[in-house]
Amino acid sequence: MTVVEMSAKPVHLETVNPVDKPQNGVAGLKHWRYDLRSGFMVALISLPFSMGIAMTSGAPPVCGIVSAIIAGFLLPFLGGSYVTISGPAAGLAPVLFAGMIALGHGDLAVGYPRVLVAICIAGIAQLLLARLKVARLSAMFPAAAIEGMLAAIGMMIIVKQVPLFFGQKFEAHEFWEILEEIPARLSAINPQVFWLGAGCLALIFGLSAIPSRVLKVMPPPVWAFLLGTIVARFALNLGPESLINVPEAPLANGIVLPDLQGVINDSTIWVSLGLLAFTLVLIDGTESLATIAAVDKLDPYRRKSDPDRTLSAMGASNLTSSVLGGLTIIPGIVKSTANILGGGRTQWANFYNASFLLGFLVFGRNLINMVPTCVLAAILVFIGYKLCGPKVWLHMARLGKQQFAIFTATVLVTVTTDLLVGIVAGVALKYGLCLWYHIRNAEVDPWAPPGMLTRFIDLFRNPVRRRQYADGVYDLYLERPLVCFNLFHLIREMDRIPADATEVSLHITKHVSVIDHTSCENLFHYLDEYNSGDGKPHLAIQGLDVMRPVSRDKASIRVADRSVSSAA
Repeated sequence: MTVVEMSAKPVHLETVNPVDKPQNGVAGLKHWRYDLRSGFMVALISLPFSMGIAMTSGAPPVCGIVSAIIAGFLLPFLGGSYVTISGPAAGLAPVLFAGMIALGHGDLAVGYPRVLVAICIAGIAQLLLARLKVARLSAMFPAAAIEGMLAAIGMMIIVKQVPLFFGQKFEAHEFWEILEEIPARLSAINPQVFWLGAGCLALIFGLSAIPSRVLKVMPPPVWAFLLGTIVARFALNLGPESLINVPEAPLANGIVLPDLQGVINDSTIWVSLGLLAFTLVLIDGTESLATIAAVDKLDPYRRKSDPDRTLSAMGASNLTSSVLGGLTIIPGIVKSTANILGGGRTQWANFYNASFLLGFLVFGRNLINMVPTCVLAAILVFIGYKLCGPKVWLHMARLGKQQFAIFTATVLVTVTTDLLVGIVAGVALKYGLCLWYHIRNAEVDPWAPPGMLTRFIDLFRNPVRRRQYADGVYDLYLERPLVCFNLFHLIREMDRIPADATEVSLHITKHVSVIDHTSCENLFHYLDEYNSGDGKPHLAIQGLDVMRPVSRDKASIRVADRSVSSAA
């Protein structure tokens, strides 16, 4: 049996001592020059993104800006992460739109204030879950199903922009119905709107293919936003129906308040309200934790976010946003990446971003109202493409036909029904796949009584059965299948490693029948994290090489190879 190891060298900013890691709070104010500069750059990105996401959600554009402002003013004081920039979530736009239709009985104006009540409930639930420290439970959702959910969201975002590209309103609101309505609308396309939107979209994709640091700090969508607005203002004659409309005194006249009384009086929507709140908690929490993990990998200072504190911060932000008429709030990978590239070092960059956005809203309303909606639609199509483009499908195909099947099923079910049903379908398929591998490859477990029931519950039980600690070496023995449904047990075990341990060994014994893709990704993440030279003990995984991968990808599902002898 060999030992699997991995090392990674941390990357630090050249201009700052890597030992002096910037901190949030008062201590972070000394980095104000870097955070102020980055906050301005991020605000230029947040402005079009926030308005576009609000429009796709069925809400007034000003509500998207308000959400980003609230997030920026709260997060520096709530902490949890360091360089993530939060605001309205593109991934939740289709959920919110569907919620408005359901809660408003087809009337968006009635539905939006009621959706705010669901956002408020979701925020309270996130605060409670954070107090219970259950952020690690997000690991239970299989990666293939989450990727499928995000791809479906991308497809829905793209399809919902078609009416804005056509310059007209569609009767349909659902994915397949909008596609069916397109042929009937072709003859009534507004050519100025269409070619402006198409030109901005082509510009975004063209600039994205050019490797440039300038384009990373100021992403292509921002250039399209600026140039598209200039062209519309000076070269086209677009009517007010094709432009953004931010009302006068937007903070006084543009804010929508929650309709709690309407929700209480209409008992027919209570079930829909509960399902919407549950979906928001599920997707918002899962995507938030996944985003901060991705941003942590980009952080030049190798700082680690606190998942439970981040979840609490998102809960407080969503609660406040809903009360003030804003959308759901979530960390954004695009804005966070721009913040890092722009030199942002602490959460104060979020604060400065919000300050600039507030200034734009109060003093630049007339300029904002010059922005064509088709330009925002082009930006959102680009965002959707990033979520569901060919690279995503090819990546899932490389993981193996099993993962691809779960991914594809989640996509199809989601666009046909809704996000909650889609993610449930993906999770159910993943559980069935893991159970099949476990039954097929499991040895007789000397620790457990016989019976099929044991096989069913093994996928949820702690895979770590033994622990040993001597002379600074901490050994953990895995003797059950390791899959996404019991991965949080391993996460908890890793959190309990003795502080004075110098070496950690994970022993994958012959009793482990299967390690799924999500768990393999986490194992390799642990190898990278612990062996990065960041003060953590050295980590080795013994026995992983004995298990047989079902595809060529390193993080593929691995099953016990009974033809190979492995030590217990």
